[in-house]
Amino acid sequence: MYDTHMHTRFSTDSTMSMEDAVRRAGELGLGIIITEHMDLNYPEPQAFIFNVDEYFDAYQPCRNDNVLLGIEIGMRGETEPDNRRIVEGHSFDYVIGSIHIVDGVDIYQESFYQGRTKQDVYSRYFSAMLDCVTKYDWIDSLGHIDYIARYARFQDVDIYLDEFREPLEKILGLLASRNKAMEINTRRLGDKKALEALIPIYRRFKELGGQFVTIGSDAHNPKDIGKNFEQAMSLAQICNLKPVFFRERRMEYWKEGV
Repeated sequence: MYDTHMHTRFSTDSTMSMEDAVRRAGELGLGIIITEHMDLNYPEPQAFIFNVDEYFDAYQPCRNDNVLLGIEIGMRGETEPDNRRIVEGHSFDYVIGSIHIVDGVDIYQESFYQGRTKQDVYSRYFSAMLDCVTKYDWIDSLGHIDYIARYARFQDVDIYLDEFREPLEKILGLLASRNKAMEINTRRLGDKKALEALIPIYRRFKELGGQFVTIGSDAHNPKDIGKNFEQAMSLAQICNLKPVFFRERRMEYWKEGV
């Protein structure tokens, strides 16, 4: 079993050491994939980018069957060529494609929501996601489809399939047609309401031909590694989706899976 999404000191928002990540994963009996943030042209200069050569120099000695090296690409249409060159030029095990920036604004920022409705904001989010999923046909898995729900300033932040069916079905169908994985990001799965809202989305992914999910905690500190994995595995089982991980960009099944 692998926690396929976590950040250490090479990510702007994390100070976790590789040693602490490996130690905690060992306690849990998990394999791990380090996936540092690469958000080119981030609104704050020099934030959420890292020196990839230094990353491999530092972590290559730690690489083994239980410790793999990946990257989380912040997808934007205009940065696709540069992001592709970074990935093609290095020996990553795994590539997550995520949406963090919409219309030039980090969706973590309160300003992204001011004076706007949930329908407007989420529609822009899914429009950006569809555009990037279309262009980034080389990612391994789509990261945290519910990322916006972490930070949205609305009374009800959850994503409902019936509320955004048209853009979601386009995104899910495209991923399925390319045999790509969807991430089950465990960050919000401790919230029963969030979990219940996500089930129809992953079930629809399966109905549209999707087969595979990656499971990742998005941990930025050791205590969050493997967090809410029981709920994630239950979601995968309910939706009849197969948990996988990637080694040398090739999909592999968990030894203990659903």
